[in-house]
Amino acid sequence: MKILHTADWHLGKKLEQCERTDEHQDFLNWLIHKLNEECIEVLIIAGDIFDTGTPSNAALEQYYRFLRHVKNTCCREVIIIGGNHDSISTLNAPKDLLKYFNVHIIGGVPDEFTEQIIPVHDKKGDLKLVVCAVPFLRDKDIRLSITGETSEEREIRIKQGIRDHYHQFREYIAPFKSEGIPVIATGHLFAAGSSTSDSEKEIHVGNLGQVYGDQFPEEFDYIALGHIHRPQTVNKMNHIRYSGSPVPLSFSETEDKKQVIILEFEDGKLSRLEEHEVPCCRKLIRIKGDLDTVKRKLLILEDHQLKYPAWVEVQVETDKFIHDLDEQLNKLRENKAFIDRFFSRQVRSRPLMNLDQQLAEVAALTDLEPKTVFLKRCEAEFGEADYMDLVKTFEEALEQMGQKEN
Repeated sequence: MKILHTADWHLGKKLEQCERTDEHQDFLNWLIHKLNEECIEVLIIAGDIFDTGTPSNAALEQYYRFLRHVKNTCCREVIIIGGNHDSISTLNAPKDLLKYFNVHIIGGVPDEFTEQIIPVHDKKGDLKLVVCAVPFLRDKDIRLSITGETSEEREIRIKQGIRDHYHQFREYIAPFKSEGIPVIATGHLFAAGSSTSDSEKEIHVGNLGQVYGDQFPEEFDYIALGHIHRPQTVNKMNHIRYSGSPVPLSFSETEDKKQVIILEFEDGKLSRLEEHEVPCCRKLIRIKGDLDTVKRKLLILEDHQLKYPAWVEVQVETDKFIHDLDEQLNKLRENKAFIDRFFSRQVRSRPLMNLDQQLAEVAALTDLEPKTVFLKRCEAEFGEADYMDLVKTFEEALEQMGQKEN
């Protein structure tokens, strides 16, 4: 039996205000082709189908259209779990209808624990695989809130709650294991030692919910994880994997090789595990340095000849605000049609201060009125530029805050 593991689609995701719909659609089209090409029988999507709990109509349309196209492939079972970005109610709403088409939705931890256990049969009706479809575990699923507990106590309780949830499956899967039936578990969490990117949000404060690979029950033959966008193994344990996001979701993921994972079981054993690279259709590029360095790097950029033109994040280190930065960058783009747009950032270069200087600065700020502090900040950032519109907005915000306090 062949299984494909993917996660973290984040349908509806924007990069600032720029739509990613076309890029996601290219991935979904490629995935349909891959299901057919590899004769995949089971598709596992390990959470964060959508980027928000209230996905747009376009994102919902992509999702349902994809599930409809899956039915025209050789894939007979689809198992989808909710991630921390997903709304449980949004995912679960059509679950009874989708189950008729062998699409199993576990948006959140169900009232009946065993609903997370999904048996998978072959064409003959013989049981060939069991999936323990564990969604993102929210605090209410794994621990009772205790008034007055310390952060250390909370961390211990969260980790123990996650561990207990997975170990609770052991009694239910024991009969399958005794018959040589392989068991896969899913998860949407932060595993200790994982390498993250800028686009993941902490799913527990300070990532207190992180678990180690050896804390999962050894009965699981493979653990399909979501949440971390960089594909990787956990604690060098080859059978515990993050597939990663199929589309780069931030400029920190520009060098990541996006992939899905295909695994195959024969005679109850994991016989094959392969990483299949997802074709890149738009290059995200990050350039850092002072203005001269940035310009030199931009001039030597080469055309990657992809379907969509590149987006470039430019981080300019400067000691004072550059008023015409966007104009200067756009002039450099005139002869580079493969660049669609720049995302410019100005990073203020500040001399390092010793502790006494830092304390003196903090003390001085506490003696000033909010508007005075704001004006000093504007002066430092914009120099002699006209920023009075910004000051006016700040004054309106101060007034509104004062009205609320009164």
